Amino acid sequence: MALLTAMIKSLAALFVLLALALPGQAATFTMKRGLNLDQWVTWPGEDHWGDRKAILPYPEWRKFLGNDDLRALKEAGFDFLRMPVDPSPFLSGQTTALRDDLYASVLDSVRMINRAGLKVIVDMHLIPAGGSRKIGMAEVMDDPQTFDRYLDMVRKMARTLAGEDPSQVAFELMNEPIVDCDSAGTSLWPDRQRKLFAAARSSAVKLTLVLTGACYSAASSLEKIDPKAIPDDNVIWTFHSYDPFLLTHQGATWAGDFIPYVTGLPYPLGAVPKARLDLTLDTIRARIKAEAPWTRQSGLLAYLDEQVASMDTSEKLLGLMDAPFKRVDAWAKANGIKPENITLGEFGMIRQEYGNAYVMPGEYRAAYVKDMIARAEAHGFSWSVWGYGGAFGIVDAFNGDKAEPDVMDVIRSLH
Repeated sequence: MALLTAMIKSLAALFVLLALALPGQAATFTMKRGLNLDQWVTWPGEDHWGDRKAILPYPEWRKFLGNDDLRALKEAGFDFLRMPVDPSPFLSGQTTALRDDLYASVLDSVRMINRAGLKVIVDMHLIPAGGSRKIGMAEVMDDPQTFDRYLDMVRKMARTLAGEDPSQVAFELMNEPIVDCDSAGTSLWPDRQRKLFAAARSSAVKLTLVLTGACYSAASSLEKIDPKAIPDDNVIWTFHSYDPFLLTHQGATWAGDFIPYVTGLPYPLGAVPKARLDLTLDTIRARIKAEAPWTRQSGLLAYLDEQVASMDTSEKLLGLMDAPFKRVDAWAKANGIKPENITLGEFGMIRQEYGNAYVMPGEYRAAYVKDMIARAEAHGFSWSVWGYGGAFGIVDAFNGDKAEPDVMDVIRSLH
């Protein structure tokens, strides 16, 4: 009997060792090369959200894109789309009578993408409140009751998607959470993400769930997450990178008090003769001196010099771009997460800020996107570029115009 007990213990120990030696279970959903569809840009004010014709079909891209447009993306070499869905209408009292129709329309949109031969990540994409929009990121993060309503929405969206093929559909619970960004070092996000995860998983046991770090999904925020706190292997972890921000967000009026003064810089900075670069920098300095509050001018001018100095050689520039990937790679290795369970959920370079005459030359945008793709794929990460249309559009620009083909040409050259 003692011998039999010893043999059983030895076999049990062997099975444990074998289990530890096996690589971690991969997510059901796999992907490689993706594109972000557009987010909310033209919907009417919240007081009109009860109007069926104004808000349906949902999300907004359904008003502009058809089956042929989606199939063209498949043919260009994308295998998945990240589909931003603004959660605010699901939390608004204006849409109570249309709520079921909104969920049904999201499901219909998912199936439309799948029929075009593309996988889809349903991305709950909160944006700031403003104008007549009462609920945005700050309200969800700052008010416990609103967060609970957001949890209910995540639970119901997961239930809506639960019957779909889990190899074709994944669910991202919150885009770029704006929390834990303060210098006080709060750590509110891990507990909130666990609650979001539990809500989604309770409704959809087979779906791959996409999780992230706090504070705009930065690599440095993902590093602070303990993935072992999420008891599930059917998870993909995402981070976003637009580094260097000085070059990728030129002219963006919503991106702080410095970037709106910056336009005309090439990628890389050495892509033009030094005399031309110096002239561009002098133009930016003159704009800061003429338009910025005088109390901020010296700080903004010093910051410009500092930023340019941090990327004035190709080695420095590529070092800046490499840094987020290295951080995430080290975090993944330390936690036993396979590269295929990591995705660069957003990256890209602005084409044109709405209302700004300056258009970033297509060759700069293409060079940046090509370099970022190379970094993601070298690490074995999937990626999705931002975005289909609008300010960062690689297919469309504004008002139905087409973007320059340079970035899409890079995508097509990959396969």
